[in-house]
Amino acid sequence: MEVLKINNLYKSFDELSVLKGISLSVKKGEVVAIIGPSGSGKSTLLRCATMLETVDSGDMFYSGAAAVVTDAQGKANYVSQAELKKIKSKFGLVFQNFNLFPHYSVLKNIVDAPLSVQKRDRAEVLSEANKLIDKMGLSEKAYSYPYQLSGGQQQRVSIARALALNPDILFFDEPTSALDPELTGEILRVIRDLAAEHMTMVIVTHEIDFASNVADKVIFMADGVIVEQGTPDEVINNPKTERMKAFLNILEK
Repeated sequence: MEVLKINNLYKSFDELSVLKGISLSVKKGEVVAIIGPSGSGKSTLLRCATMLETVDSGDMFYSGAAAVVTDAQGKANYVSQAELKKIKSKFGLVFQNFNLFPHYSVLKNIVDAPLSVQKRDRAEVLSEANKLIDKMGLSEKAYSYPYQLSGGQQQRVSIARALALNPDILFFDEPTSALDPELTGEILRVIRDLAAEHMTMVIVTHEIDFASNVADKVIFMADGVIVEQGTPDEVINNPKTERMKAFLNILEK
């Protein structure tokens, strides 16, 4: 089953064309890594997929439910706010810079959306949140505030917060880019554990070795288009295009 399907997506900012006909699909349980140079459109693609940006044209579906469909005149039409709310409940997003509420404790950061947005049972939400806190190795930090945590701990809280929504798919936008090198490994281990549990994920990352080891599918973007996509072995170990080869050569230097 396709959890996410995107067809022919375009996005521009003023005169700058950022996404130029992106099409991709993500199956249930699949881990998709999106790699590419800075300015290739990776983060914009994630922002469009999570409705933080509106698309100029293209179609997007979550588990078969349309979020946006482009008509014969080329205009992108989003579904109603009520339908979008349902669709937004299907995904979670982990940001580069954590985006935690600074005046909320770890526990409150995690339970806030399930209680206030999803209107779920408080006892159930608290039970699940405490399990997630334990899973992230933060059991002694439940009542700490973000400023009292390391960057790696803050990112683990943001992952727990996204998981608390019980999403069908989890998006990561460069989840280690704001971390010191020694903290990167702990976040990559968390994501690797989620992959082992068959969590459906789309990960924008510059960690090529990690993408090679964890992803089922790798998408290489450059200049707003998908240049190559396939298994890690196909894309990273046996690139077909000169653009991908040049990208890998730069990384090796």
